[in-house]
Amino acid sequence: MAVITAPDKTPPAAAPRRERRTVRPLLLNLAALVFGVAVWGLATTAHLVDIPGPLSVASRAAEMLRDGTLADDALASLRRVFLGFALGTLLAVPVGFLMGWYPVARALLEPYVQFFRTVPPLAIIPLAIVLMGIGETPKVFVIFLAAFLSSVVAAFQGVVGVDATLINAARVLGARDRVIFLKVVVPAASPFLLVGMRIGLGASWATVVAAELIAADKGLGYEMMHAQTYYDLPTIFVGLITIGLIGLVMDRLLLWAERHLTAWQERR
Repeated sequence: MAVITAPDKTPPAAAPRRERRTVRPLLLNLAALVFGVAVWGLATTAHLVDIPGPLSVASRAAEMLRDGTLADDALASLRRVFLGFALGTLLAVPVGFLMGWYPVARALLEPYVQFFRTVPPLAIIPLAIVLMGIGETPKVFVIFLAAFLSSVVAAFQGVVGVDATLINAARVLGARDRVIFLKVVVPAASPFLLVGMRIGLGASWATVVAAELIAADKGLGYEMMHAQTYYDLPTIFVGLITIGLIGLVMDRLLLWAERHLTAWQERR
């Protein structure tokens, strides 16, 4: 007796679809980059704007790479950003979770957080320099403050925004507060925290450049200020592009971490 088998309805592997979804945005990003550089080159060639063109900026970047200036300045700025950002984020996580989980801690700490959040870190640079000198400490401190204020609000909002149904369901199943916090609240708040970290990263780069403009002997901000004195526009553009590229790479790393740490979350 012949056996009739049903046609195989197994869906195709998800890997090729994921690969296509990854490749297409990369191609669009590359196309947008090429288009932007082309518009920049055409605008400078036609003298529509009084700025250096892509070839001039690329030539100046090559010079700064050969003599080591660009690498030294980029490493100095990156070191300050990384240290201040890491310290600010590490402190923001427990403080934000504490504010979100305990109403008493929220009542005690939130006024200070909201007060300092309305004061731009750039406005604290003169005070930091007066109190801490012109070394690395004031620069790292203002970067730390910028990263901390962005991340602590995100962590706090993530905790208070957890669905009460999840917490009540865990309590009904007999889970204690410690288990609920670690197994329910922390995973649910992690997307908010990672978004806050990305915002804090941008604030950290803006702050370090401003700090280096005021008091520094090395760094991308210092190099741009020095170039401004001599109306060296190509060097200024090299600094701007370098900051943007480093910031973009760091942001993509955070985005990669977000996708892997919150793989359970539905995405568009």
